[in-house]
Amino acid sequence: MRRLLLILNGKSSQREDVREAVERLRAEGHELHVRVTYDGDDATQFAQEAVRRDPGERPQVIIAGGGDGTVNQVVAAALEADPATDCAFGVLPLGTANDFATGLGLPVQDLVAALKLCATGTPRPIDVGRINGRVFVNVASGGSVTRITRETDPRAKRLLGGAAYLIAGASRIGELSPMHAVFKADGFSWEGDFIAMAIGNGRLAGGGVPLCADARIDDGRLDLTLFPQPEAEHLVTLLSGLLREADSQFDGYARKASFTRLTIEAEEDLAINLDGEPMSASRLDVAVEPGALRFITGE
Repeated sequence: MRRLLLILNGKSSQREDVREAVERLRAEGHELHVRVTYDGDDATQFAQEAVRRDPGERPQVIIAGGGDGTVNQVVAAALEADPATDCAFGVLPLGTANDFATGLGLPVQDLVAALKLCATGTPRPIDVGRINGRVFVNVASGGSVTRITRETDPRAKRLLGGAAYLIAGASRIGELSPMHAVFKADGFSWEGDFIAMAIGNGRLAGGGVPLCADARIDDGRLDLTLFPQPEAEHLVTLLSGLLREADSQFDGYARKASFTRLTIEAEEDLAINLDGEPMSASRLDVAVEPGALRFITGE
């Protein structure tokens, strides 16, 4: 049996389905320890303490119980504490959209199955992306759309899930002001005004939208999807694609590239979400770290 550590977002700690999943796993004989986060830095502290333990006490699998932001905090902290950690990672999907977990093929609607997979599944190497040194495992997104999603009412997120992001964007079209930037990677160069971009290690963002449909978490590359400032007809196409969760709606409009390194230089600070965690800078240095983590997936 594996030693398992569940780092559980405090917002989900009282959920009955979470308690049931934990009890079921323990009843089957698995060694599962749970640490609940209440302060903003708790997930970071718990993950770093875990990877620094002696080998005989170190958890073999660290499970992030929450949404994409919780996954980001746990993974980033573990890599900071020990870039060569031998711990594997898993997800108990408890977030609004669970885009990363969905992209991994995890049973996002069945917490018992998801937790059991962490105990019995085979870890496989996955890539990690970095922007100015900061980690992301799923998607980093930026532009005026990102600012709007940051400001989406948390109550709407709880009630509507991923659709809350789309409704917020559609209701504030007038605020989609373009930003100017230069993008450079091997074999790709673009300069102009844009309203949104996504850099994908994973495929999905914003509640199941395949913003980086060709991205693979284990191919040693990252994928860029860039949305230039649209004409009126392209704006309709963009919103249609988002509402239908269909990547094909972006064809002929979005600019795409696959790369190992990318630089972005803007005239002002870009607001970026790294798996939902905010940052901003006017210059972004983006790189991939192939096979940096071992993750338990459903695929």
